Amino acid sequence: MAHKTDIEIAREAKKRPIQEIGATLGIPSDDLLPFGHDKAKVSETFIKSLESRKNGKLILVTAINPTPAGEGKTTTTVGLGDGLNAIGKKAVVCIREASLGPNFGMKGGAAGGGLSQVVPMEEMNLHFTGDFHAITSAHNLLSAMIDNHIYWGNELEIDARRVVWRRVMDMNDRALRDVVVNLGGVSNGFPRQTGFDITVASEVMAILCLSKDLADLKQRLGDIIVAYRRDKSPVYCRDIKADGAMTVLLQQAMQPNLVQTLENNPAFVHGGPFANIAHGCNSVIATTTALKLADYVVTEAGFGADLGAEKFMNIKCRKAGLAPDCVVLVATVRAMKMNGGVKKDDLGVENVDAVKKGCANLGRHIENLKGFGVPVVVGINHFVTDTDAEVAAVKAYVEGQGSEAILCKHWAQGSAGIKEMATRVAEIAESGKSQFAPLYPDAMPLFEKIETIAKRIYRADEVLADKSIRDQLRLWEDAGYGNLPVCMAKTQYSFTTDPNRRGAPTGHSLPVREVRLSAGAGFIVVICGEIMTMPGLPRRPAAETIGINADGQIDGLF
Repeated sequence: MAHKTDIEIAREAKKRPIQEIGATLGIPSDDLLPFGHDKAKVSETFIKSLESRKNGKLILVTAINPTPAGEGKTTTTVGLGDGLNAIGKKAVVCIREASLGPNFGMKGGAAGGGLSQVVPMEEMNLHFTGDFHAITSAHNLLSAMIDNHIYWGNELEIDARRVVWRRVMDMNDRALRDVVVNLGGVSNGFPRQTGFDITVASEVMAILCLSKDLADLKQRLGDIIVAYRRDKSPVYCRDIKADGAMTVLLQQAMQPNLVQTLENNPAFVHGGPFANIAHGCNSVIATTTALKLADYVVTEAGFGADLGAEKFMNIKCRKAGLAPDCVVLVATVRAMKMNGGVKKDDLGVENVDAVKKGCANLGRHIENLKGFGVPVVVGINHFVTDTDAEVAAVKAYVEGQGSEAILCKHWAQGSAGIKEMATRVAEIAESGKSQFAPLYPDAMPLFEKIETIAKRIYRADEVLADKSIRDQLRLWEDAGYGNLPVCMAKTQYSFTTDPNRRGAPTGHSLPVREVRLSAGAGFIVVICGEIMTMPGLPRRPAAETIGINADGQIDGLF
């Protein structure tokens, strides 16, 4: 087992027809739109028919700040879903779709690993059911219609210097961060500076993930602010008359995708915003549908709890009226050692002192999550190199933080290796212990919301922002957007904006570089430090080693 790659394990999966997976949740085959034999979209009419049903329990899986040692958040999410089913509970997994950017870059896919994977893994990590393409197309249709409107006389009197709607593509391409469009003379329009973001950072992606249904989707698309006039008054997507066509392009993409785990348990895979530059959660429609169909829903939020979980609580739960019943915080002994100063090449050597030293990062996340009023269990994602003494050190540390840690061996053993965690999580979820509340009220001024996250989650001493940024936030408050939550764009590797500062640093500042209003999605994006909304490829991108072998199979994807 240990020598097999994730992709080899996924290829050996004994998948069941997707109609059978749907039947386990009571979804009739007529309400499934199949994409091949092993994936399908769930119809809007079926989802609407569930409204009167009561919700199951919601379990959030989050993690410490990621390290090159690996944490295994998606793997744990999938494993826990399988584990709950294995102890006789009806559970569904809800995760995000994979972006092509990291697949061909350096992070890899997003379908779990070992014996805790969602399949079909290769298709999920590539084009899947076309949702990302639909989002990209809808976003860029609006871009094209804005420039077209200006070209044909500019009836709305858009100030071409104040077009704020950029373009997107689902690929890491630093060359497109800043571009000039409409070059080439009179027939090509009026030259202006703009740029590309990666599709996962698109406001359209956020809108798809936060909309309750198609009518809500169309309303939110119409609310997008695309540009300003010379008098600084906003121009909306509905003024450009693009909202109807964008909704048409997104109609099918709004339907959640049903797939299965290696153990043939149901999983919804829908939406894909990154947590370091967007709100980092799967779609509201997938989560709320799953809650009507199962007793337990296990979902994840991207990257560390300082990003994904914070946004899950402050944005997704606030907007969708959700509340987690239990949070699982994933950590590895290897990551503790790396936080304790051990180099990656030396992680296989026992070092209990480094484990203890590195636990500060874990402790900070436990404390932060408890600040939302939710019970926290630490899942130690097991690696074969972990020693008993190292695992005991993590358990003892977590106990000292007033929480509990459970060793999970789902990567190697599937559901059999995570039954203890599944049993404990179910007990906590049923206990009603969670007293969930977001970190700040809607009425708090925008800059104070940024300060609240900076001080309470990142433990920064202050927020550094130019007068122009503070003035911009006040203008948005005056325009009626002061009640929106804030979505922090920040490095995932550290509580600070310096990706190299591991552990649980204090005494730092949070520099805010830019703020963007996502009026349709319903939040303010706060861009901190050097974070990019269009990533670049590494020196040796994964794409260099991806190809098709002599048997017609994909190599190198994971």
